[in-house]
Amino acid sequence: MLSQSESSSSPPSTTTTTTATTSTSSSPSQPEDPSLSQPQPPPPPGYDQIPLTWPSEAKLTLNWITNLISIFEWSSKTLPPSEFPSVLSVQVFDALVLTASKLLHKEPNCVRIDDCDENSSVVVVGDVHGQFHDVVFLLKEAGFPSDNRFFVFNGDYVDRGAWGLETFLLLLAWKVYMPHRVFLLRGNHESKYCTSVYGFEQEVMAKYGGQGQHVYRKCLGCFEGLPLASIIAGRVYTAHGGLFRSTSVTPSKRSKGRKGRKVVSNPDSRKLSLGSLEDLSKARRTVLDAPWQGINMIPGDVLWSDPSMKPGLSPNKERGIGLLWGPDCTEDFLKKNNLKFIIRSHEGPDAREKRSGLNGMEKGYTIDHEVESGKLITLFSAPDYPQFQATEKRYDNKGAYILLEPPNFDNPKFHSFGATPRPKANAYYNFEDVIDSDEELDLLSMTTATGGGSPSPVV
Repeated sequence: MLSQSESSSSPPSTTTTTTATTSTSSSPSQPEDPSLSQPQPPPPPGYDQIPLTWPSEAKLTLNWITNLISIFEWSSKTLPPSEFPSVLSVQVFDALVLTASKLLHKEPNCVRIDDCDENSSVVVVGDVHGQFHDVVFLLKEAGFPSDNRFFVFNGDYVDRGAWGLETFLLLLAWKVYMPHRVFLLRGNHESKYCTSVYGFEQEVMAKYGGQGQHVYRKCLGCFEGLPLASIIAGRVYTAHGGLFRSTSVTPSKRSKGRKGRKVVSNPDSRKLSLGSLEDLSKARRTVLDAPWQGINMIPGDVLWSDPSMKPGLSPNKERGIGLLWGPDCTEDFLKKNNLKFIIRSHEGPDAREKRSGLNGMEKGYTIDHEVESGKLITLFSAPDYPQFQATEKRYDNKGAYILLEPPNFDNPKFHSFGATPRPKANAYYNFEDVIDSDEELDLLSMTTATGGGSPSPVV
């Protein structure tokens, strides 16, 4: 593995770092009582508009979104979760999610962002995992989406952090306001299985009570519409996990059974080969949980796969779903598609500390493969992750985002940032029992979580 300081044939990269205060969170054993915390902050701008109302003809404005940010920040510091409907009613939730879902379901599996010109820039964001206050900081530092500033989010908006609902709704609002400038891709945590184990389902139930199941089902339906990947300016491929297998059926070796009948070997056992963008375009993404067996395996690959320093393509046995791909596959994919970079996410500091041969996530990004045609980057945008940890020692990682600029949008500038102060909050999952390293999950737990009969992937 080449270090980030080593030279290659790719354009140089730039890094900036923003210092911020490390945040703290309460353990699940602490009672949630806002009246005993620090003095309540004053009402936010637009307080007279609480609860938020849905604008006529569903035409969101920048002012509506900034009010949403202010109100969510205020409520996260002031109100118990059960009072969340007092700032955002189910009716407004339904309107926002329905409007965004219609937009998302119309987009292709791989969205092509070709409208960027010499006056534009593109911001790429990795996992954010319900860390709402860090997302707000990122948006303000990078600059809000605008006619000349595109945003591509690589998924994992929810779970583990205490404000997954606020985070997801804010990004949906940006999508509705600027549908051709904000692109929301799917992460592996935008699934029924992950959200039932890592907190988002419980968060929704705590915030919407008796209407929580309705709200949760609407979120799951919206997750199904999220595209899987993007190509920026014809030069950069982004996806949550990364690369995927080919769905082209290669002739299987046949043997003759009784009375001359032909027996075809298991198609899942055939030799793996790298998939094409055409394969990706044909995958069926509208599934609650990405399949890890059968004929529709590309969504699982795109959402769950990881890079490796070992050449070739192989099953991702640690996760139980997806693939591992080596530098040769990165080169093959970049060269065939005339690309310079792959930007993927999916691995935080907890996952990376056990991956031999790959760099850690202290700065919020790593350069994993440097090959003749370009580079593979892993980007993680949740600083001081995970919010809730069972050990006293924290990873204290930075988050990062990438800025792509003209003329070719293939010279990434890395911006690292620390965590912003978070209000005290309780976890919505048992983080002491549910591991954070994305490894060693009980492969039978999927049956309990989703009612299925297949083993669970490791997240």
